[in-house]
Amino acid sequence: MKGNRLIVAGVDIGAATTKAVILNNANKVLSFSIIPTGHNVVQAGEEVLSIALDKAAFSREEIRYIVSTGYGRRAVAFAHKAVTEIICHAAGVSSNMAQARTIIDIGGQDSKVIGLDDGGNVINFVMNDKCAAGTGRFLEVMAGVLDLEINDIGSISLMSENPCTISSTCTIFAESELVSLRAEGRTREDLLRGIHNAMSHRVAIMGKSVGYREEVVFTGGVAMNMGIKKALEDEIGLPIQVPEEPQIMGALGAAILAKANLEKEFRE
Repeated sequence: MKGNRLIVAGVDIGAATTKAVILNNANKVLSFSIIPTGHNVVQAGEEVLSIALDKAAFSREEIRYIVSTGYGRRAVAFAHKAVTEIICHAAGVSSNMAQARTIIDIGGQDSKVIGLDDGGNVINFVMNDKCAAGTGRFLEVMAGVLDLEINDIGSISLMSENPCTISSTCTIFAESELVSLRAEGRTREDLLRGIHNAMSHRVAIMGKSVGYREEVVFTGGVAMNMGIKKALEDEIGLPIQVPEEPQIMGALGAAILAKANLEKEFRE
């Protein structure tokens, strides 16, 4: 097999979405795919890889090494190795942004803050995977209360002139608080800014034990929400960078680690 046909893959099965990245021997992303995880994580892993391979015009047999990550990583029977999402996010972000020292990752069902050293290695992290507050699910619930599309709430929140104060850190209680504030006649812009501020405050507090050092990089599906990005910047007092494809950083890191493992086997 020619060197430029040597390919590896990373598969990241998250609670909300499943991602795959196809990488060649020069660390070039040949293709990627993102699909809803759904109820069957095994099927999601198979499907997302097939879509990415079709885009790259490769067959499954041509993949030399696969690393899986995410909460469903153990369900990927075809993977050669499973690696935690913390390690994979660090590898993916560092490959794109070598100066990154802090990663804020917010997905559908969890959030995490990861500290990196100058070599891109993980030195500390903290994770919330027990409560919906501080995750994409929190925003989905609040968008539903206001009868808005989740993709619209970030831009709307930035139009606020008098943000509401959402004091509860529990999704259920925050929902009740939002309903009460809406009944008082508060605008949706101010309600949404309050929601974004409350969520960002929770994430920022969670990550204090890790610390925030520049360059700060924001990943995960929620990173596409410009309202959360702005609120987080206000909370931590630092500018935040968002990769062009923030959702695939875990899968990209998994693919990079797949390549490293394959090269190690060649050397041995």
